[in-house]
Amino acid sequence: MLSCFLTFLLGLLPSASSAGRPEVAYASPPDSLRRAVTDSLVYAQCPDYATYRVATILFVGNKVTRETVLWAELDFREGDTLQAPTLGKRLEANRRRLFNLQLFHQVLVQAVCRNGELTILYSVQERWYTFPVPIFSLADRNFRSWLDRPDRWQRVDYGLHVVRRNFRGRNEQLLGNLQLGFNRKYELFYEAPGYGRRRRIGVGAGFSYYRSRALDYATRQDKLLNLRQEKAFPIERQYASLGLRWRRTVQHLTALDVSYHREQVSDSVLYYNPTYYLGGPRREYLELALVSTLNQRNTFAYPLTGQYAQAALTYRAFLTSGAPDIVTLRGRYARYLALGGPFYYSIGAQAQFRLTSRVSYADNRALGYEALVRGYDAYVIDGRHYGLLQQGVTYKLLDVGRLHLKGLRTAKFNTIPLVFYLNTFADVGYVRQPTVLPTNRLPNRLLASGGVALHLTTYYDWVFTLEYARNREQQGGLFFRTQFPI
Repeated sequence: MLSCFLTFLLGLLPSASSAGRPEVAYASPPDSLRRAVTDSLVYAQCPDYATYRVATILFVGNKVTRETVLWAELDFREGDTLQAPTLGKRLEANRRRLFNLQLFHQVLVQAVCRNGELTILYSVQERWYTFPVPIFSLADRNFRSWLDRPDRWQRVDYGLHVVRRNFRGRNEQLLGNLQLGFNRKYELFYEAPGYGRRRRIGVGAGFSYYRSRALDYATRQDKLLNLRQEKAFPIERQYASLGLRWRRTVQHLTALDVSYHREQVSDSVLYYNPTYYLGGPRREYLELALVSTLNQRNTFAYPLTGQYAQAALTYRAFLTSGAPDIVTLRGRYARYLALGGPFYYSIGAQAQFRLTSRVSYADNRALGYEALVRGYDAYVIDGRHYGLLQQGVTYKLLDVGRLHLKGLRTAKFNTIPLVFYLNTFADVGYVRQPTVLPTNRLPNRLLASGGVALHLTTYYDWVFTLEYARNREQQGGLFFRTQFPI
C-alpha cells in the first residue's frame, strides 16, 4: 500500500521544467522510454543541499522477481550519501543495470526529497518467463530436396524446446531440449548467476546428448561437405559440465567451467576424412574454461553507447591417445559511441589463438562459424588463428513507440515497442593456417566486405536484421539475422 501511494504522489509532483533549473540531456535508451530527468525534481524539493541521504528504496511491480535480485544491482544502500551534482546519472546507471537483467519490459526510476533525505522508487514491468517452443524442422538442406525423397516424413525433427527464465524469482534459468526424429537431442541446463544477499557466487550445470544422421566432415572450396546416413548416425556427442560464477553486478561476470566430453563418429566419416579426429573414431577429453566478461553497454540487446570486453582461456586435455592438448585464447572488445543526434558509431575487434602441435579437422575452426565477416555467409574459413574487425554507423530511422494490441489483457504481451535503425558497415578479417588444402583459397587471405542494413528492435530483446553485403570476391547478397552484429 505504501509503495502504491508513493507512486500516486510522484505522479502529482511538479515536473522538472517547473523547477527553473535546466535539465541534463541523457541519450534516449533503446527501450524507448520517455522519462523526466530525476535530479531536477529533487533539486526543486531540496534546493540547498549538496548531498542527500538515501532514506528509503522501494521496488514496485516485481511480483515474481525477488528483491534480493534487484538489491544486488544497486551501488548504493539505504543510509548512504549521494552527491547532488551526480545524482541523476547515478540513478540512471542503476536503472540501466536493472533493465539489463533482461527480466523486465521497462524500468522506471523516480525520487522525492524531504529535508535532504531521499525516497527512491524503482518501478518494473515484468516479462513472461516461460517459453515452450515446439520443434518441427526438415532434415534436408531445403524444402525442395526434402519433397523429392520418398521417405520424406521420416526425415523430420520434432520435439519441444522449453526455457524458464527467472526461475523461483531468483534470475535462475532452466533450459531443456527434447528433440526426436531424424536427429536426436536431449539437453538440460541450469544457470544461477548468484546466491546469497550480495549474489556474488553462482553455479552452472548442464548435460547434453546429441546424435545426428548428417555431419559436415570436410571443407572443399571453402564450403562444408555433408555426409548423410539413412540407417546410422555419423556423429554422436555427449557432455556434462559444472562451473562456478563470480558476479559483481550484471555488468561483470567471470565463469569457471569444467566439462567432460565423449564424441564418436562412424567409420564412414573417417573413410572420407581420416583426420576428422586424431587417433581414431572416438575421443574423450576434459575441458577447463575461464571466461571473464565486462559489459558496460547501455542496453545489452541493441547497444548504442558504452563498451564490451571479454577474455577467454580454454585448456583441453585429451584422455584418449593420438591428439595433443590444446590451449585456446580468445578476446573481444567493442566500443559504442553517440555521434550526436540520431547517429551512432560502433567498432568491434575479436581474435583467437590456438596453441597446439597438431589439430584435428573438428577443432580447426575459425571464421564462418560463431565469428563471421559479413558477406561470406556461404563460406567457412578453417584455421588456428584469426582476427576480425567490424565497424558501422547507425542512424535511428523511426521510433514507432509502443503499439497496443487490443484483445490482450496482459501487459507482458499487449504492448510492443518498435524502433527501426539504418546501418552501414564494413568488416575485415584474416585467418592464419599453416597448411591449406589447394582447393581452399580463403585462409591466409585478407577478407573484406561492406554493406547496408535495416535493424528492427522490439521487446524480449529481439533484434531482426535485413542486410545487403558485398565481399572482396565481388559477391553480394541479402542476409537475414536475429542478433546485433557487433
